[in-house]
Amino acid sequence: MSGTHHTTSDTTTDRTSGPAKRRMLRREIPGTVGLLADPGDFAAMRRYGSFAFDDHQDYLRHVDDLLRSLAAQGIHTTVALFEPEAYAEFCAEQRLDPDSPASRSRYTAELAGTGPGLPYTGRPIEEIVPLLMDEAVRQATWEYATTLLSDVGTCADCGEDIGRSSFERAADVLTRLVRGAGPGHHHLVCSIPTQDQQLVAVLHTETPPPPPGRPPVTVPGPDAPGGRGDSDATPWFDGRESLDFVTVLAAGLALGGPGGLVLRTTGAGSGDRVHGWRLDRGRLVALSAAAVFNAYCTDADTGEPVAPEHGVEYCPGYEVDGPDPHHGPR
Repeated sequence: MSGTHHTTSDTTTDRTSGPAKRRMLRREIPGTVGLLADPGDFAAMRRYGSFAFDDHQDYLRHVDDLLRSLAAQGIHTTVALFEPEAYAEFCAEQRLDPDSPASRSRYTAELAGTGPGLPYTGRPIEEIVPLLMDEAVRQATWEYATTLLSDVGTCADCGEDIGRSSFERAADVLTRLVRGAGPGHHHLVCSIPTQDQQLVAVLHTETPPPPPGRPPVTVPGPDAPGGRGDSDATPWFDGRESLDFVTVLAAGLALGGPGGLVLRTTGAGSGDRVHGWRLDRGRLVALSAAAVFNAYCTDADTGEPVAPEHGVEYCPGYEVDGPDPHHGPR
Protein backbone atom coordinates (compact mmCIF):
# COMPACT_ATOMS: atom_id res chain seq x y z
CA MET A 1 0.00 0.00 0.00
CA SER A 2 1.26 3.45 -0.86
CA GLY A 3 2.64 5.28 2.14
CA THR A 4 3.23 2.12 4.22
CA HIS A 5 6.38 2.28 6.38
CA HIS A 6 8.51 -0.88 6.55
CA THR A 7 10.60 -1.89 9.53
CA THR A 8 13.87 -2.52 7.70
CA SER A 9 16.23 0.44 7.76
CA ASP A 10 17.19 0.08 4.07
CA THR A 11 13.58 0.26 2.93
CA THR A 12 12.85 3.19 5.24
CA THR A 13 15.82 5.09 3.84
CA ASP A 14 14.74 4.33 0.28
CA ARG A 15 11.25 5.68 0.92
CA THR A 16 12.45 8.87 2.66
CA SER A 17 11.15 11.85 0.76
CA GLY A 18 13.45 14.07 -1.31
CA PRO A 19 13.25 17.07 1.06
CA ALA A 20 13.93 14.80 4.05
CA LYS A 21 16.99 13.38 2.32
CA ARG A 22 18.27 16.88 1.63
CA ARG A 23 17.78 17.79 5.29
CA MET A 24 19.73 14.70 6.30
CA LEU A 25 22.51 15.63 3.88
CA ARG A 26 22.53 19.20 5.16
CA ARG A 27 23.37 17.93 8.64
CA GLU A 28 26.58 16.45 7.21
CA ILE A 29 27.77 19.76 5.73
CA PRO A 30 29.72 21.91 8.22
CA GLY A 31 29.17 25.65 8.34
CA THR A 32 31.12 28.77 9.33
CA VAL A 33 29.73 31.92 10.91
CA GLY A 34 31.91 35.03 10.64
CA LEU A 35 31.63 36.99 13.89
CA LEU A 36 32.35 40.68 14.36
CA ALA A 37 33.47 40.26 17.96
CA ASP A 38 34.99 43.71 18.44
CA PRO A 39 32.71 46.80 18.59
CA GLY A 40 35.21 48.72 16.45
CA ASP A 41 35.11 46.04 13.75
CA PHE A 42 31.31 46.12 13.88
CA ALA A 43 31.34 49.90 13.43
CA ALA A 44 33.65 49.55 10.42
CA MET A 45 31.19 47.19 8.70
CA ARG A 46 28.36 49.67 9.07
CA ARG A 47 29.77 51.68 6.15
CA TYR A 48 28.38 49.02 3.84
CA GLY A 49 24.74 49.58 2.98
CA SER A 50 24.10 45.85 2.60
CA PHE A 51 25.09 45.24 6.24
CA ALA A 52 21.76 45.15 8.03
CA PHE A 53 22.68 45.85 11.68
CA ASP A 54 22.99 49.13 13.59
CA ASP A 55 23.60 47.92 17.14
CA HIS A 56 26.42 45.58 18.14
CA GLN A 57 24.57 43.95 21.03
CA ASP A 58 21.50 43.34 18.85
CA TYR A 59 23.81 41.81 16.22
CA LEU A 60 25.37 39.50 18.81
CA ARG A 61 21.93 38.35 19.97
CA HIS A 62 20.99 37.45 16.40
CA VAL A 63 24.26 35.54 15.92
CA ASP A 64 23.57 33.66 19.17
CA ASP A 65 20.09 32.71 17.91
CA LEU A 66 21.54 31.59 14.58
CA LEU A 67 24.15 29.38 16.23
CA ARG A 68 21.55 27.75 18.45
CA SER A 69 19.29 27.15 15.46
CA LEU A 70 22.06 25.50 13.45
CA ALA A 71 23.00 23.31 16.42
CA ALA A 72 19.36 22.26 16.84
CA GLN A 73 19.44 21.05 13.21
CA GLY A 74 22.51 18.93 13.96
CA ILE A 75 24.82 21.13 11.88
CA HIS A 76 28.44 21.48 13.04
CA THR A 77 29.41 25.16 12.96
CA THR A 78 32.71 26.97 13.38
CA VAL A 79 32.68 30.55 14.67
CA ALA A 80 35.43 32.52 12.92
CA LEU A 81 36.68 36.03 13.61
CA PHE A 82 35.56 38.44 10.87
CA GLU A 83 38.07 41.28 10.43
CA PRO A 84 36.95 44.21 8.21
CA GLU A 85 40.46 45.24 7.10
CA ALA A 86 41.35 41.71 6.00
CA TYR A 87 37.92 41.48 4.34
CA ALA A 88 38.54 44.66 2.33
CA GLU A 89 41.94 43.32 1.20
CA PHE A 90 40.34 40.02 0.22
CA CYS A 91 37.72 41.78 -1.89
CA ALA A 92 40.37 43.92 -3.60
CA GLU A 93 42.50 40.86 -4.43
CA GLN A 94 39.50 38.87 -5.70
CA ARG A 95 37.94 41.89 -7.45
CA LEU A 96 34.75 41.54 -5.47
CA ASP A 97 32.29 44.20 -4.39
CA PRO A 98 32.77 44.48 -0.59
CA ASP A 99 29.25 45.87 -0.18
CA SER A 100 27.65 42.52 -0.93
CA PRO A 101 26.38 39.62 1.20
CA ALA A 102 27.79 37.21 -1.41
CA SER A 103 31.28 38.67 -0.95
CA ARG A 104 31.02 38.42 2.82
CA SER A 105 29.96 34.80 2.40
CA ARG A 106 32.99 34.02 0.21
CA TYR A 107 35.34 35.65 2.70
CA THR A 108 33.76 33.73 5.59
CA ALA A 109 34.27 30.48 3.67
CA GLU A 110 37.99 31.38 3.39
CA LEU A 111 38.14 31.96 7.15
CA ALA A 112 37.11 28.36 7.79
CA GLY A 113 40.57 27.18 6.77
CA THR A 114 42.83 30.14 7.54
CA GLY A 115 41.47 32.44 10.23
CA PRO A 116 41.01 32.17 14.00
CA GLY A 117 38.00 30.01 14.76
CA LEU A 118 36.30 27.93 17.43
CA PRO A 119 33.81 25.06 17.11
CA TYR A 120 30.39 26.00 18.43
CA THR A 121 29.61 23.87 21.48
CA GLY A 122 26.53 25.63 22.83
CA ARG A 123 28.32 28.37 24.78
CA PRO A 124 26.45 31.67 25.01
CA ILE A 125 27.73 34.43 22.76
CA GLU A 126 29.11 36.47 25.68
CA GLU A 127 31.51 33.59 26.39
CA ILE A 128 32.38 33.00 22.74
CA VAL A 129 33.50 36.60 22.11
CA PRO A 130 36.46 36.70 24.55
CA LEU A 131 37.47 33.14 23.67
CA LEU A 132 37.54 34.02 19.99
CA MET A 133 39.59 37.16 20.66
CA ASP A 134 42.06 35.07 22.70
CA GLU A 135 42.28 32.58 19.84
CA ALA A 136 43.09 35.41 17.42
CA VAL A 137 45.89 36.65 19.71
CA ARG A 138 47.21 33.10 20.07
CA GLN A 139 47.33 32.55 16.33
CA ALA A 140 48.97 35.94 15.67
CA THR A 141 51.58 35.24 18.35
CA TRP A 142 52.41 31.83 16.89
CA GLU A 143 52.64 33.22 13.35
CA TYR A 144 54.96 36.05 14.44
CA ALA A 145 57.18 33.72 16.49
CA THR A 146 57.38 31.33 13.54
CA THR A 147 58.44 34.19 11.28
CA LEU A 148 61.17 35.19 13.74
CA LEU A 149 62.50 31.63 13.79
CA SER A 150 62.54 31.36 10.01
CA ASP A 151 64.37 34.70 9.64
CA VAL A 152 67.09 34.27 12.28
CA GLY A 153 69.50 32.59 9.86
CA THR A 154 72.29 30.05 10.26
CA CYS A 155 75.09 29.68 12.79
CA ALA A 156 78.29 31.50 11.84
CA ASP A 157 80.39 28.60 13.15
CA CYS A 158 78.60 25.38 12.19
CA GLY A 159 76.10 26.50 9.55
CA GLU A 160 73.15 24.93 11.38
CA ASP A 161 69.72 26.52 11.06
CA ILE A 162 69.37 28.42 14.35
CA GLY A 163 65.59 28.53 14.24
CA ARG A 164 65.24 24.77 13.80
CA SER A 165 67.80 23.88 16.47
CA SER A 166 66.26 26.43 18.88
CA PHE A 167 62.87 24.77 18.42
CA GLU A 168 64.37 21.38 19.24
CA ARG A 169 66.08 22.85 22.32
CA ALA A 170 62.84 24.48 23.45
CA ALA A 171 60.97 21.17 23.18
CA ASP A 172 63.70 19.52 25.25
CA VAL A 173 63.52 22.33 27.83
CA LEU A 174 59.74 22.02 28.13
CA THR A 175 59.97 18.32 28.91
CA ARG A 176 62.64 18.98 31.56
CA LEU A 177 60.60 21.82 33.06
CA VAL A 178 57.49 19.72 33.55
CA ARG A 179 59.27 16.59 34.69
CA GLY A 180 61.28 18.66 37.13
CA ALA A 181 58.13 20.11 38.67
CA GLY A 182 56.89 16.67 39.76
CA PRO A 183 53.27 15.44 39.99
CA GLY A 184 50.42 17.94 39.76
CA HIS A 185 48.81 20.45 37.46
CA HIS A 186 51.31 22.86 35.90
CA HIS A 187 50.69 26.37 34.60
CA LEU A 188 53.58 27.81 32.55
CA VAL A 189 53.92 31.34 31.18
CA CYS A 190 56.70 32.40 28.83
CA SER A 191 57.16 36.08 27.96
CA ILE A 192 59.57 37.32 25.27
CA PRO A 193 59.92 41.02 24.41
CA THR A 194 60.72 41.65 20.73
CA GLN A 195 61.18 44.74 18.63
CA ASP A 196 57.57 44.79 17.45
CA GLN A 197 55.53 43.14 20.20
CA GLN A 198 55.53 41.19 23.45
CA LEU A 199 55.23 37.47 22.80
CA VAL A 200 53.37 35.59 25.54
CA ALA A 201 52.57 31.88 25.55
CA VAL A 202 50.64 29.94 28.19
CA LEU A 203 50.60 26.18 28.72
CA HIS A 204 48.56 23.98 31.07
CA THR A 205 49.74 20.42 31.57
CA GLU A 206 49.64 17.54 34.04
CA THR A 207 51.94 14.94 35.56
CA PRO A 208 51.15 12.04 35.67
CA PRO A 209 49.11 11.82 32.45
CA PRO A 210 45.32 11.96 32.40
CA PRO A 211 43.21 8.79 32.71
CA PRO A 212 42.89 6.32 29.81
CA GLY A 213 40.91 7.69 26.93
CA ARG A 214 43.00 10.83 26.52
CA PRO A 215 46.30 9.56 25.04
CA PRO A 216 49.45 11.39 26.15
CA VAL A 217 51.23 13.56 23.61
CA THR A 218 54.83 14.36 24.46
CA VAL A 219 57.12 16.90 22.88
CA PRO A 220 60.52 15.54 21.83
CA GLY A 221 63.04 15.47 24.66
CA PRO A 222 65.39 13.34 26.70
CA ASP A 223 64.30 10.81 29.28
CA ALA A 224 66.43 12.36 32.00
CA PRO A 225 64.46 14.13 34.73
CA GLY A 226 65.35 17.56 36.06
CA GLY A 227 65.03 18.35 39.77
CA ARG A 228 61.93 16.95 41.48
CA GLY A 229 60.79 14.97 38.47
CA ASP A 230 60.24 11.27 37.95
CA SER A 231 61.81 9.87 34.79
CA ASP A 232 59.01 7.29 34.52
CA ALA A 233 56.25 9.95 34.64
CA THR A 234 55.15 11.17 31.22
CA PRO A 235 53.90 14.78 31.10
CA TRP A 236 50.70 15.30 29.14
CA PHE A 237 50.76 18.25 26.71
CA ASP A 238 47.90 19.70 24.72
CA GLY A 239 49.07 19.58 21.10
CA ARG A 240 48.13 23.13 20.12
CA GLU A 241 49.16 24.79 23.39
CA SER A 242 52.48 22.98 23.55
CA LEU A 243 53.30 23.91 19.94
CA ASP A 244 52.60 27.58 20.67
CA PHE A 245 54.63 27.49 23.88
CA VAL A 246 57.64 25.76 22.32
CA THR A 247 57.59 28.16 19.35
CA VAL A 248 57.59 31.28 21.56
CA LEU A 249 60.29 29.87 23.85
CA ALA A 250 62.35 28.89 20.80
CA ALA A 251 62.10 32.46 19.49
CA GLY A 252 63.48 33.72 22.80
CA LEU A 253 66.35 31.24 22.69
CA ALA A 254 67.15 32.07 19.07
CA LEU A 255 67.06 35.86 19.48
CA GLY A 256 69.35 35.77 22.51
CA GLY A 257 67.60 38.68 24.18
CA PRO A 258 65.76 39.07 27.48
CA GLY A 259 62.69 37.14 28.55
CA GLY A 260 61.23 35.15 31.40
CA LEU A 261 59.44 31.95 32.27
CA VAL A 262 57.33 31.06 35.31
CA LEU A 263 56.05 27.63 36.27
CA ARG A 264 53.34 27.21 38.91
CA THR A 265 52.45 23.73 40.15
CA THR A 266 49.32 22.77 42.08
CA GLY A 267 49.65 19.37 43.76
CA ALA A 268 47.02 17.27 45.49
CA GLY A 269 46.80 18.13 49.18
CA SER A 270 49.53 20.77 49.13
CA GLY A 271 49.98 24.45 48.40
CA ASP A 272 51.19 25.83 45.09
CA ARG A 273 54.89 25.99 44.18
CA VAL A 274 56.29 28.67 41.89
CA HIS A 275 59.61 28.42 40.02
CA GLY A 276 61.17 30.99 37.72
CA TRP A 277 63.80 31.43 34.99
CA ARG A 278 65.17 34.28 32.90
CA LEU A 279 66.55 34.25 29.38
CA ASP A 280 70.16 35.34 29.18
CA ARG A 281 72.07 35.32 25.87
CA GLY A 282 70.13 32.43 24.42
CA ARG A 283 69.96 30.31 27.56
CA LEU A 284 67.26 29.74 30.18
CA VAL A 285 68.86 30.47 33.57
CA ALA A 286 67.29 29.47 36.91
CA LEU A 287 66.26 32.26 39.31
CA SER A 288 66.87 32.13 43.04
CA ALA A 289 63.91 31.78 45.40
CA ALA A 290 64.37 35.44 46.41
CA ALA A 291 64.26 36.55 42.77
CA VAL A 292 61.10 34.49 42.15
CA PHE A 293 59.50 36.05 45.24
CA ASN A 294 60.42 39.57 44.12
CA ALA A 295 59.10 38.98 40.61
CA TYR A 296 55.80 37.57 41.86
CA CYS A 297 55.32 40.12 44.62
CA THR A 298 56.02 43.29 42.64
CA ASP A 299 53.41 45.15 40.59
CA ALA A 300 54.68 45.07 36.99
CA ASP A 301 53.15 48.48 36.16
CA THR A 302 53.94 50.52 39.27
CA GLY A 303 56.89 48.67 40.80
CA GLU A 304 55.12 48.68 44.15
CA PRO A 305 55.29 45.58 46.37
CA VAL A 306 52.35 43.17 46.34
CA ALA A 307 51.45 40.93 49.28
CA PRO A 308 52.50 37.30 48.74
CA GLU A 309 49.73 34.79 48.14
CA HIS A 310 48.71 32.59 51.04
CA GLY A 311 49.87 28.99 50.73
CA VAL A 312 52.27 29.65 47.85
CA GLU A 313 55.89 28.49 48.12
CA TYR A 314 58.34 30.59 46.09
CA CYS A 315 61.06 28.19 44.93
CA PRO A 316 64.29 28.53 42.94
CA GLY A 317 64.39 27.34 39.38
CA TYR A 318 66.35 24.24 38.45
CA GLU A 319 68.67 23.37 35.57
CA VAL A 320 66.73 22.74 32.38
CA ASP A 321 68.97 24.14 29.65
CA GLY A 322 72.56 23.95 28.44
CA PRO A 323 74.63 26.72 26.88
CA ASP A 324 73.57 28.13 23.53
CA PRO A 325 75.61 26.22 20.94
CA HIS A 326 75.35 28.96 18.30
CA HIS A 327 77.09 32.28 17.81
CA GLY A 328 74.80 34.25 15.61
CA PRO A 329 73.74 34.22 11.96
CA ARG A 330 76.10 34.45 9.04
